[in-house]
Amino acid sequence: MQFHQHTLGNGLNIVAESNPSVHSVALGFFVRTGARDEAPELNGVSHFLEHMAFKGTERFTADDVNRIFDEVGAEYNASTSEEVTLFYGAILPEYLPQTFELLSSILYPTLRQDDFDMEKKVILEEISMYEDQPMHVAYEAGMLKHFAGHPLGTSILGTLDSVGALTAEQMQQYHADHYRAGNITLAIAGNFDFDQIVKLAEQHCDHWPSGTLDRPIHEAKPQGGISIVTQESRNQQNIVQMTPGPAAQDELRYAAELLSVIVGDDGGSRIYWELVDPGLVEFAELGYYDYDGSGSYMTWMSSQPETTEENLARIQEIYATVNREGVTEVELEQAKNKVASRVVLRSERPMGRLSSLGSNWVYRKEYQSVADDLAILRGLTLDDIRKCLDAYPLGACTTAAVGPLKELQVS
Repeated sequence: MQFHQHTLGNGLNIVAESNPSVHSVALGFFVRTGARDEAPELNGVSHFLEHMAFKGTERFTADDVNRIFDEVGAEYNASTSEEVTLFYGAILPEYLPQTFELLSSILYPTLRQDDFDMEKKVILEEISMYEDQPMHVAYEAGMLKHFAGHPLGTSILGTLDSVGALTAEQMQQYHADHYRAGNITLAIAGNFDFDQIVKLAEQHCDHWPSGTLDRPIHEAKPQGGISIVTQESRNQQNIVQMTPGPAAQDELRYAAELLSVIVGDDGGSRIYWELVDPGLVEFAELGYYDYDGSGSYMTWMSSQPETTEENLARIQEIYATVNREGVTEVELEQAKNKVASRVVLRSERPMGRLSSLGSNWVYRKEYQSVADDLAILRGLTLDDIRKCLDAYPLGACTTAAVGPLKELQVS
């Protein structure tokens, strides 16, 4: 594998990892904008705009977009998070030119009023659909409570009110402000010629407006608390608990990832053996999530309402033990093996490498090969885990609950 990097005159960042031994190529435009960058009256616009990208451009109609992607057999899609909007595609190398042209074009859609009005109905239906999913409601309530007063507390989908009131003119201005070349990273992984990539970028992206957008990335200082959404018709109580973790730029993020695997992975972790395997809960996991300037551990659990409090107490006892005693050498080595396997297996497809390649550049302006990732992983020690626990102990600063319970006591 070989790393390449280039910046166009307008500021577009291009990072690429070539691997001539594979038979496909994946490319993605990582736009450094998401829910956290939205003003309250624009809540949901980033996700809405992602949908609008497929509604046609000055050169391609909506039918053209779908037809051309299908004709070349592309695996394509887009996604919106709190911090990044991603447009990507994976194809055979011979279809790179037309796929590049199409994918780069949809970043600058026409944003016609009739398309806007039609897609708004789709977005409102999507919001309503997710409001019927209790774990999503718990996640939204948890993020809102945990990051109250911080940009990360902004909903990705927005609300029925905020999206309903959004205008095409507001979206057009948001697009003009955020979709600037210096705010976008083009990542490519797989079998390609980098000189061709640069020529394609110069041909299709050099006219993009230059500029970047500042984003405040101060670390969140959650006040915590409990948010309860009572839905008496539910049979399960759905819980999301959050506590601070290392940020995306923090070296402790590697230890935090291993900790989440040891303590709360969906198989073979402490939570799994103590709660899931005995059938005490339907579902329970601990995940680590890193953001720009902040991070969070999230505990997810679903169980019978009457056993919710005792199961949460069991989880907190696991956390207290780990905070006090750390983890064992055997657990650490097992977690390293598990994560190493995931890194390697994911890397064997260009689409799997694309996310790491783009994210590393967006958040840290750095390149890390698979070998680099494995070396860092293998070098982690119990002392690193201890440092992470001392700085960011496991716990439940914030709790969000969705289900039949009207009250909930948490330790």
